[in-house]
Amino acid sequence: QVQLVESGGGLVLAGGSLRLSCAASGSVGDIGVMAWYRQAPGKQQELVATINEGGIADYADSMKGRITVSRDNAKNTMYLQMDSLKPEDTAAYICNARIRRLLEYTYFPYWGQGTQVTVSS
Repeated sequence: QVQLVESGGGLVLAGGSLRLSCAASGSVGDIGVMAWYRQAPGKQQELVATINEGGIADYADSMKGRITVSRDNAKNTMYLQMDSLKPEDTAAYICNARIRRLLEYTYFPYWGQGTQVTVSS
């Protein structure tokens, strides 16, 4: 079994910062591309950032310049540093990763349960 668990969400004032974490655990053999998505009520799920195994990152225009994604491959963990948060950033932030389980050869997508970020004005 493989699990992705997010943490670090919470309530913050506009202009504030949060750092989210996404940790993979279980029978993890290798992790490929990792990503953060967000889902706000009544809106479509939105891709926020991706990062490959080498640390190359890409960002959604809506948050570019305010977020930094990083990963620690030794800890099977990805981070999302969010600064200058706005009320419209309020959403559940969900982790996704392509993972190859131990003793297997194929990568499959896994999803976390999400961590809620609420930005008040």
